[in-house]
Amino acid sequence: MTYQVRQLNKKTGVTYVYEAVAVWNKELKQSRNKQVCIGKIDPATGKIIPSKRLSSQQAALRDPSVTATAQIVGPAVVLNELSKSTGLASLLKTCFPKTYREILAMASYLATQGGALTHCSSWAKSHEPSLATSLSSQRISEIISSIGIDEKQTFLAQWIKKALEDDYLCYDITSVSSYSELNEFIKYGYNRDDEKLPQLNLAMLFGQKTALPLYYHRVPGSINDVSTLHNLVQTFKALELKRMHFVMDKGFYSKKNIDELVQHRDRFTIGIPLNNTWLQNAIDDIHETIHGPAGYRKLDDEIRYVHSRLYPWGEENRRCYLHLYYNASSHAKDGDSFNEELLQYKQELESGKPVAEHKKAYTDFFIQKRTPKRGLVVTYNNEAISQHISRYAGYQALLSNGIKDPLEAMKVYRDKDAVEKCFDDLKNSLDMKRLRMHKSSTADGRLFIQFIALILISELRQRMRTSGLIEKYTVRELLREMETLTKVTYTGKYGHILTELTKAQRDILKELNIEVPDMASL
Repeated sequence: MTYQVRQLNKKTGVTYVYEAVAVWNKELKQSRNKQVCIGKIDPATGKIIPSKRLSSQQAALRDPSVTATAQIVGPAVVLNELSKSTGLASLLKTCFPKTYREILAMASYLATQGGALTHCSSWAKSHEPSLATSLSSQRISEIISSIGIDEKQTFLAQWIKKALEDDYLCYDITSVSSYSELNEFIKYGYNRDDEKLPQLNLAMLFGQKTALPLYYHRVPGSINDVSTLHNLVQTFKALELKRMHFVMDKGFYSKKNIDELVQHRDRFTIGIPLNNTWLQNAIDDIHETIHGPAGYRKLDDEIRYVHSRLYPWGEENRRCYLHLYYNASSHAKDGDSFNEELLQYKQELESGKPVAEHKKAYTDFFIQKRTPKRGLVVTYNNEAISQHISRYAGYQALLSNGIKDPLEAMKVYRDKDAVEKCFDDLKNSLDMKRLRMHKSSTADGRLFIQFIALILISELRQRMRTSGLIEKYTVRELLREMETLTKVTYTGKYGHILTELTKAQRDILKELNIEVPDMASL
C-alpha cells in the first residue's frame, strides 16, 4: 500500500512530499512505514515539484503536468534487426529514398498482423515506427502506385546479386486468384488452389541455403509453368548475372528449357517426368540391375536404389548427369497417382477438351473409337497401363549439369521444401489468397510490399529454426509475444522509457541473437 505524506519544514517554510510504503516486518509481525522524499510543494501553484534525486521515469510519473503516450515496439525490435542484418533496409533506402520507411512499415504490418493494407493506418498509430501521419489510407495508395518498374527491378537485381553467393536457386510458381476484370495479367488457367476464378501467376526464386525469397515476377494466369522459364533466363541475361544453379520440379521440364539453360551455361537440377521415351529407355537399361547391393543407398533413413550415368545433352554434347532412383515403398503410391492422372485424362477426352501436353498419354493408354450411335467411346488400354506401372512406378529421375553425386542431387532437390512454406506464408499470413487490387500498377506495388514482408518472415523463421524457437512458436505467435514491450513517451523534459521485458521476451531476443534495445535506438 502506497500513500503520500506532506511535512512542513518550519525553518525553511518548505513543504516536502514523501511517498510512504507499508512494508511487512516478518520478525515483528506487523507493518512498518518506509518514506522516500519525492519532491516539494510549489507555493505559487500548490503542485508537486519532483525531486532531482528521482529518475526521469519516477519524476514523470509524479509530475501532474506531464502526459504520456504509449507505443508498441516489441515486433519492431525484432523486424528492424532482421532488415538491418540482411541488408534489406539499406538497399530499400538506396532504391526508394523517399518512401523506404513507409515501405518497411507496411511490410512490418503484414508480417506482424496481416490483412488488407487499408487497415495499416490504424495499426501505425499504436506501433513503432512512428509513421501514423504518413500512412493514411490515401498516402498508402499513393506509395503503392509510385513503386515503378525501374526502381523495383533495380532493387531485385541488387538483392539477388547480394544473396547469390554459393547458393542453389529454387524456382516455382503459385497462382493468386482475383475478381478483377481490369488487370491484363488476370487470366483463366491452371489454378493450384482448385478455384474457378481467373488468376495471376507469381513466379519466384528462393535461396535454398538462406531460405530467403530472392526474385519474383508476375505472369499472366493463362501461361503454363514450362513457358515461364524462358523469360526468367532472358531477364537474368539482361541483368548480367553470373551463372546460377536452378532447382526445379518436373513441371518445368521441356527439351526447349534444358536447351536454353545449357546454352546460357546456367547450372540446373530438375525432375524429369516419367512419360519421356528417352527416360523410359534409360530405366529399361538398368531395370534388372539397379536393385542389387551396388545401388543400395540410404538418405534420411529412407532406402533408395540408385544409378547415375553421364548423359551428354544436345548437339554439342554438353555434360549432364542422369540420376535414377528406385524406392520400393513408393511403388504402390506412384501406381495410385498414375491411375488418378488417367482418370483426369479420360475426362478430358470424353469432354472433347484434350490437352496438347497429354497427347502421348492419350495414345499410349487409351483406346478411342467412334460409333454412329454413341459417338466417341474412350476405354482404357489395360495391358499398357499394367505394363507401365510394373515397369516405371517407384522410379524418380533427376537431370543435373552441376551435381555429379546422386545423393547430393536428391538432397538438394528435396531441400526445396522452403518454397512451399513461403508460398503458404504469402497466401495465408500475408493476405494474398485473393488479389483485391484491380489496376495492374497498384497490383504491382502491392506485390512488392508482399515480397518485402516475405523476406522478413522467411529470415525470422530461419533464425527460429536455427535456435529451436520454431518448436515453441509460429512466426506470428512470436511477434505477438513481443507486443507487450512498449515505449512510453513523456511530455516535457522526461524523454521516454521501455516497459520491463518479460522472461519470454528476454529469451526470444537472446535466442535470436538480438541485443536488448536501449533508449537511443528507439
